[in-house]
Amino acid sequence: MKKKFVLGVLFILPLVAYLFFASGVNHFSKLPVLETKIGDITRFSEPSDSISLKNHITILGFMGNNLDVTKGNIFNINQKIYNYFHNFSDFQMLMLMPNGTQNLVAKTMKELDGLTNTHKWKFIYAEPSEIRSFFKTLNSPYALDAYLHTPQVFIIDKNGALRGRDDDDEVGKLYGYNSGSVSEINGKMKDDVKVILAEYRLALKKYNDSKIKISE
Repeated sequence: MKKKFVLGVLFILPLVAYLFFASGVNHFSKLPVLETKIGDITRFSEPSDSISLKNHITILGFMGNNLDVTKGNIFNINQKIYNYFHNFSDFQMLMLMPNGTQNLVAKTMKELDGLTNTHKWKFIYAEPSEIRSFFKTLNSPYALDAYLHTPQVFIIDKNGALRGRDDDDEVGKLYGYNSGSVSEINGKMKDDVKVILAEYRLALKKYNDSKIKISE
């Protein structure tokens, strides 16, 4: 009986890990690169902020200066994406916000603090023209509205490249995910974040295995 239990555990654990990383439509294939290099985010941040896209898997958003209206989108991605992935060391949420929204952001984060640990929520503040200029580097089909907001949030890899889908059933190329749609965030986006995390974990495993072989 004990032997059967041990064998069952040995079988189930790898299966659970597989289902976590490969439960979506992409199944361990790499998440497509839709834009190889977006703008440099560090030029907006103070040196003390140490905020960078490099070596991070980033969920990038533009929530605008009407945060009282759009904060529902922040709550959506907090509940469906951030809470699910924030324990991964290289994961972060990054919002590019207009100058003057600092107090609104602080108020929103205070509300979120009652629900989750928000230490991987990052905010950078810039002038409207700078935000629009940076947004254009995504080369997406979306646009910022008059409040410098778009409901779409984006997956940026460790090299600063925009990732998404190039064969989505509904739109073909999917550059960003509608944070106002719980079903899209909880479905497509969560699935795609799993894929890119699996991609990097697999690359790290191969690298470590090669180091072991060399040392031998």
